[in-house]
Amino acid sequence: MTSKSAPAADYAGVPLPEVQILTNRLLSAETTERVLNALDVIPNIRQINMTGESLPKTINSGPGKGLPNNHSERKVIHVGGQEVELRYLVGGFYIELDVEDEETMDKRLEEIKEACDATIEHGYTLQVGRYSKYKPTLHDYRSE
Repeated sequence: MTSKSAPAADYAGVPLPEVQILTNRLLSAETTERVLNALDVIPNIRQINMTGESLPKTINSGPGKGLPNNHSERKVIHVGGQEVELRYLVGGFYIELDVEDEETMDKRLEEIKEACDATIEHGYTLQVGRYSKYKPTLHDYRSE
C-alpha cells in the first residue's frame, strides 16, 4: 500500500529522540519567547512543538460568541529573528533532536536543562522518549 503524499520528513524508519518539557504553570508570552530563544541557539534541535491552552481569535461559546478574543497573551513573539503568532498559553514543549550518538544527546540535554533552568521560573519536568509519530500509521492511509 502506498501513500499519495510523502511524509514531511524522511526518517528512514528511525525514530529520533524527543525531549518532553512540561511546565508547572502555563507560561506568559514573554516567558515563552525567552524559552524559545534560549533553545534556538542549541545545535542538533530539529524541531520544537508546543502545546497548551488555546487562545482562539474569536470567542467560541457563551454570550460573546463570534466576538474578537482580546486576550492579553495572544501576541506576536520574536524567535530567532522571525515573528511567530502565539496561539497558546504554552504548558509543554516537545523538542526533537537530530543526534547520532548518546554522548551528543547527553550534551544537548544538559544545554536544554540549562536553558530551561534560566528561563522557566516556576519549575518543569523533563523526560526523553518518543512522543509524536514519525511514520504514517493505518489511520493516515484510511483518511485519504
